[in-house]
Amino acid sequence: MKTSLGPKTLAVPSPVWVVGTYDKDGRPNFMTAAWGGICCSRPPCVYVSLREATYSHGNIAARGAYTVSVPGEEYWREADYMGVASGRDTNKVADTGLTAAESAVVDAPYVEEFPLVLECRVKETVNLGLHTMFVGEILDVKADEDVLTDGAPDTQKIRPLLFGSGDDGYHTVGVRIGDAFTNRKPPADE
Repeated sequence: MKTSLGPKTLAVPSPVWVVGTYDKDGRPNFMTAAWGGICCSRPPCVYVSLREATYSHGNIAARGAYTVSVPGEEYWREADYMGVASGRDTNKVADTGLTAAESAVVDAPYVEEFPLVLECRVKETVNLGLHTMFVGEILDVKADEDVLTDGAPDTQKIRPLLFGSGDDGYHTVGVRIGDAFTNRKPPADE
């Protein structure tokens, strides 16, 4: 029997993404967000949902672009800091010692040390209530060569962070258990 928990944001896990923007003065800013995901295959699109009160929200609205940098597990402390400190009050790049790399594709920076980056141009903005969903068309994906297998990002090599909204904790991915899109028949009874 299941227990009702009421209407809450408990779809676990969520990605831990670091959203990159430039502010009005051209200063790089990064914000950690867990409300995001792929939302379209053609054109390839990803969304991030941010509260209007965040510094990054205004930056995205003004510049029409953002990046999503995917941190590996070794950067959980830096990612956490970028989610609790405000770019209005501090320079998160200097504070963390990470490198803001300039995208050649969109008007937004990305974190050089993080192994996977999505460079996005805002395609649509949807006001949902407390959050605004920024749908970004992915114009390029950049990956460190050492996290690729057969030319594609390898989850086991990236070791991306996951956020558990039920326990407010950071987690990592487990072991690979099988190949997707292979079960054409129901699993056999055991």
